[in-house]
Amino acid sequence: MNEIISIWRESLHSALNLYERKRGSLLIFTPLLFIFFIILNVSCYWWAIYTAFPHYMLTHEASHYIKLQIPVGFLGALFDSLSFFVTIWIIKRALVSQKTYEYIFHLSLDLIIALLATMWVLFVFTVGGWIISLWENAPEVLSSRGVKYTNRAVQAIQDPTGRENIKNIYFGIIMGVSAALPTSLHIFMFFYSVFKKTAKAFFSSKKET
Repeated sequence: MNEIISIWRESLHSALNLYERKRGSLLIFTPLLFIFFIILNVSCYWWAIYTAFPHYMLTHEASHYIKLQIPVGFLGALFDSLSFFVTIWIIKRALVSQKTYEYIFHLSLDLIIALLATMWVLFVFTVGGWIISLWENAPEVLSSRGVKYTNRAVQAIQDPTGRENIKNIYFGIIMGVSAALPTSLHIFMFFYSVFKKTAKAFFSSKKET
């Protein structure tokens, strides 16, 4: 296990070094990162809409969902950009840790980011929809929208196999793609380390025989 962690550390260190070499000035990188996350969030939004709720675009509310992409993209990018830099800080802290449990603990903090991202999605659609309702001169009560989306989340947890609930869960997963990138990176590097260790052990045994 220690060898796997060592390989994992080396891979993560290489990725961090690559980022710091290629990043350039933060004054340029940060807005580019923000724009990237806007595009990613809007793309995920439309992917989720057209694969889960395509009929929405055939109703009189189609214009509402078209406008909703603006706060979804902006607010989503705001969270993702912030979580990106938090993740970089977490990685740096993990790499300087001396003990294995400290290393794993630091990287597991990204799971908290994933949890916060779930709540942020609810916030984005609650506040974003409310802003659009003001734009359309049909103001809604913000708290009512919050209750509506919270109820959907609760129903999805209570009955995840329900037809509409499955769609809502799928929609949430797609909208959480950008926030899941850091955790996905750690998982990928862990399994890469396991694969590399296994391959090394396999070929070593081959040479001995």
